[in-house]
Amino acid sequence: MSPKRLFCQTEPCLEQPLEKRRPRLTFASIIGDVVMVNSQNHLLKALEPLLRRVVNEEVDRCLLRYSRLLPRASSLRIQALEPSSFLLYFVNNLPSTIFTGSKITDVESQPLRIAVEAGADNPAFQVYSAMKIEIVVLDGDFASGDKQDWTAEEFNASIVKERSGKRPLLHGEMNITLRDRAATIGDIEFTDNSSWIRSRKFRLGARIVDGSDSDKNRPRIREAITEPFVVKDHRGELYKKHYPPMLLDEVWRLEKIGKEGVFHKKLSNYNIKTVQEFLKLFTIDPQKLRRILGVGMSERMWKATVKHAQTCELGNKVYMFRAHNVLLILNPICEVVRAMIDDQIYSSRDLPNIPQEYLMNLSRQAFDNWHSLQDFEGNFREPPLITQGNEGIGNEEDSDHIVKKSWFRSCESMSEEVEFRDWNSNLDQFISTSFPSNYG
Repeated sequence: MSPKRLFCQTEPCLEQPLEKRRPRLTFASIIGDVVMVNSQNHLLKALEPLLRRVVNEEVDRCLLRYSRLLPRASSLRIQALEPSSFLLYFVNNLPSTIFTGSKITDVESQPLRIAVEAGADNPAFQVYSAMKIEIVVLDGDFASGDKQDWTAEEFNASIVKERSGKRPLLHGEMNITLRDRAATIGDIEFTDNSSWIRSRKFRLGARIVDGSDSDKNRPRIREAITEPFVVKDHRGELYKKHYPPMLLDEVWRLEKIGKEGVFHKKLSNYNIKTVQEFLKLFTIDPQKLRRILGVGMSERMWKATVKHAQTCELGNKVYMFRAHNVLLILNPICEVVRAMIDDQIYSSRDLPNIPQEYLMNLSRQAFDNWHSLQDFEGNFREPPLITQGNEGIGNEEDSDHIVKKSWFRSCESMSEEVEFRDWNSNLDQFISTSFPSNYG
């Protein structure tokens, strides 16, 4: 008889932990794991250059920011922190917008000049009276805010170089010689616009060229910088607005009127092609001008266009309009500036005494016959005011006679064809036929 087996020998004991079952591997799960590992490897390889570049930029920025805190030779530390008494500066100002391919000039189209200021006319500067100056391009954000001084390292770190594959940013005479504390900058021009840098603006800077002076112990001469400005492609110059506009500028030079745009074509259809023609119609019939431009021009655009047009420089030319017993002197935009009505003279300050509806009718006649008016260049002046009591004048009637005589001479000097003696001198008859009954 075989011996009985004990329970513990035949069945696992309950006190012993059950062995965990391993998950069953399938072909699909194995393929999924392989794909995931490959994707992570590709992602890390793609991110590595980006992360390296970001880290390098941050390290460079921190090094630049704290470079002044690093140990230096005492002479260099004193030179960087000690304010210089010698300053380069640009004598004239640049315009707010410059176009590529165009010579860089100041706001008055004059050549740029650069000079050096020596504190309290320091005689030591005479030793350094001839030095080489280099013109460079700076980021528009350099020295922004209240910062009035900087180190040479900060200046050099803000110099902008050309984009990859592009020509040098500045072309022309970038190196000049400073003589007698001043120099004129020759022909220089930009070859690229400023839209690709963060500030969207450039500055011009000027610095002393290293080694241009034999004395290495000279004090530091602080670099010069201009105000920030925008550089646009030369194609934009063809559509540039003028500030202020000129009378003979094409009308699309005004704000909100684009070249070959809707408003430009509408104005051209009514033969309004220049700023002068725009302003003449605005003087005579602003409602008609507004209707020509149509509802497509909002009130805000309309006000901006008119405001820009009204900054136009009118010049000295005046125009003479003659009708029966009437002579008007008008400015180039059809505004009456002086008048003579049947031997009665009205200066600019007296014009409100004429009924405005009557005066406007005369202005419209002048507008309709504009091409037949006589024009004269700026030698017409209003006669001086003569008051009663001046020496040689007996009464107010004599004073008025002298004023009229002076006015006549002014008009006769403009045109020998003006014959005032043929005018009707009967003022009462002229008023009764030409003016309202309440005209005084």
